[in-house]
Amino acid sequence: MRSGTVVRNYAEALLALAERRDAVELYGTLLDAVAGAVGVEPKLQQVLASPRVHKDQKKRLLRDGLEGRAPEPFVRYLESLVQRGRQDLLGDIAREYELLVDAHLGRVHAGVTTARDVDEDLARSIVAELARVAGKEVLPHYRSDPALLGGVVVRIGDRVFDGSLRRRLRLLRYRMLHSRTGGA
Repeated sequence: MRSGTVVRNYAEALLALAERRDAVELYGTLLDAVAGAVGVEPKLQQVLASPRVHKDQKKRLLRDGLEGRAPEPFVRYLESLVQRGRQDLLGDIAREYELLVDAHLGRVHAGVTTARDVDEDLARSIVAELARVAGKEVLPHYRSDPALLGGVVVRIGDRVFDGSLRRRLRLLRYRMLHSRTGGA
């Protein structure tokens, strides 16, 4: 669990740095891009992970790659990760940073599953209703599942709201099978 604490500490440090510069979302985007590049580019990953490559060379690689694309404080933050040998935690720090930003900005992610693809009007009304219920800004992630038959299933954190036709039909079937017939 120690690495979880380390990851959170680095994410919190970046959030504090970003808040001072009014760049919370920008730093998140940049961190996600850097972590993504390291994650998909094997040569970059090897260079950053290699003990044979001096830390100064790794820092210069990052600095040259981000020159003109990222603010100086962000680049220095990445250099401090490399200096401390924590560059292997970039992906984890990016995920933790996103969670901290969501909490900071008062927003939640919602998995929204419908039987068919959602059009723009329906998407807006779903988001508006979810925001009203959650009391926060909602970032929806839509997917379709024809097995639902109709309705919607929403997951926010560990809470699930199942308003699907499939669930309603199962409930009706259960009630019909387990009902007691009143009679004389």
